[in-house]
Amino acid sequence: MPPLIVTALLDEAAQERFDRLRREHFPPERNHLAAHLTLFHHLPDDPAVGAALAAAADRPEITARVRRVRGWRGGVAYDLAAPELTDLRAGLARTFDGVLTAQDRAKADLHLTVQNKADPAAAERLHARLAAGFEPYDVQVVGLGLWRYLGGPWEPVQRFAFGR
Repeated sequence: MPPLIVTALLDEAAQERFDRLRREHFPPERNHLAAHLTLFHHLPDDPAVGAALAAAADRPEITARVRRVRGWRGGVAYDLAAPELTDLRAGLARTFDGVLTAQDRAKADLHLTVQNKADPAAAERLHARLAAGFEPYDVQVVGLGLWRYLGGPWEPVQRFAFGR
């Protein structure tokens, strides 16, 4: 079975904002996905994963701070800081410890990519434009998403809304 991916789900306004940026700036031939905040990149297709996410979602929504615009050769992302989300991810990582890839064992890097594998000069211009006058702001993390990786596109499996 294809691997599972776990994402943090954002409030509707934030999701729409990042989706718009991704549609505008991600190379269209590579843009198979909505904007996403990945927590785990490769988990086994096992019912225990969904059970762990359901248990983890029994909590209030989380406030995340969009803290800066990050650029690299060919890409741009927004970095987020969310200690509660980082802690939640760490707890899930302990649960999934025996099946984590090296990438998923690494420290959490909370970010939303709006451009990747683009022309480096275009990425540099976009970074400069988005970073100019950027002010940190908050978004709400409203749950967890479980997806099946299909070699490019992702198939939604289940959403786990945080309790209120």
